[in-house]
Amino acid sequence: MKAMILAAGKGTRVRPLTHKMPKPMIPVLGKPVMEYLVEQLARHSFDQIMVNVSHLAHSIENYFGDGRRWGVEIGYSFEGYLQDGNTVAQPIGSAGGIRRIQDFARFFDDTFLVVCGDALIDLDLTEVLRSHWKSGAIASVVVKEVPRQRVSNYGVVVCDDVGRIVSFQEKPDLSEARSNLVNTGIYVFEPEVVEHIPVDEEYDIGSQLFPRLLAEGLSFHAISVPFTWIDIGQLSDYWEANQQLMRGMLKGARMPGKERLPRIWTGLNVNVDWDEIRAEGPIYVGSGTRIEPGCEIIGPTWIGQGCHIESGARISRSILFEYSRLGSRARVTESLVFGQNCVDQDGNPTPDPSGNLDWVGDAREFSGSP
Repeated sequence: MKAMILAAGKGTRVRPLTHKMPKPMIPVLGKPVMEYLVEQLARHSFDQIMVNVSHLAHSIENYFGDGRRWGVEIGYSFEGYLQDGNTVAQPIGSAGGIRRIQDFARFFDDTFLVVCGDALIDLDLTEVLRSHWKSGAIASVVVKEVPRQRVSNYGVVVCDDVGRIVSFQEKPDLSEARSNLVNTGIYVFEPEVVEHIPVDEEYDIGSQLFPRLLAEGLSFHAISVPFTWIDIGQLSDYWEANQQLMRGMLKGARMPGKERLPRIWTGLNVNVDWDEIRAEGPIYVGSGTRIEPGCEIIGPTWIGQGCHIESGARISRSILFEYSRLGSRARVTESLVFGQNCVDQDGNPTPDPSGNLDWVGDAREFSGSP
């Protein structure tokens, strides 16, 4: 069966992470978000997958290749152009990307699935297909009920009593929201849907294609089934995703490495004396990392490979990317550390009373690395 992963966005709401990596490549438990999606698609026999790419496209293409590692076939549709030897990203919208693929070689010749490349799901995709076919709809949207106070963060879906979609609201004010069912970015389409997307035009699924389908009176249904959906829409969502996965809240997602102590996992060749630090799991420590005596680490905390944590540092519920160095003055709580940066969940720099972040750095600048 065929599927498409939407992966062309620039990920502006999770900057500064996406300055150096496309959003689908942001690591969760040590592997890209999009890899979890590919694995889920493969489990449900979606073995032909097209991916539209644009921003830092080579990162996705080089990592996933032709897909054989996951037992699937993967192809790519690049949205942009070459200028002075460099690729320039020029996304054409989620629906526009589908239309370009179809016009190129008529790839979508049967019912197909569309998923956003920046969410973690444990959805029964086979059951979703059955529900779509049973409804007789030309298009179906997987919806999820969220707490009413959060509806303003999403596209709201309004349905009748039999699940037929009657309207959409794009991030409505709380007082105006007519439903607490939201669009998860998971769709099932019949090939005829593509004919309703303009040719060679930037076009969006949620804000443009769906209202058009409704206006034309086409059969359009919502599918609501229990599943875990962790949307990485912004930096705080990314932090929360790591927290949830390290607590084991996504079915099938497992901690890498070896469990050295209860709820403490490590990669290879980690330099640490567990009797000389305070550690409360869940914690993961990547290979080649050095943790000096006198540190405190409170989980859920992820420490990437090649890091160096100096004596006296305190870390709590945080994410350290590879080769991060924390000096003895470091106090990192519910934050992300990468390169010379330490930011909170909203991307704000961590306050530093001394006026400089000399306690943050690259571990490779110092001796002692393996």
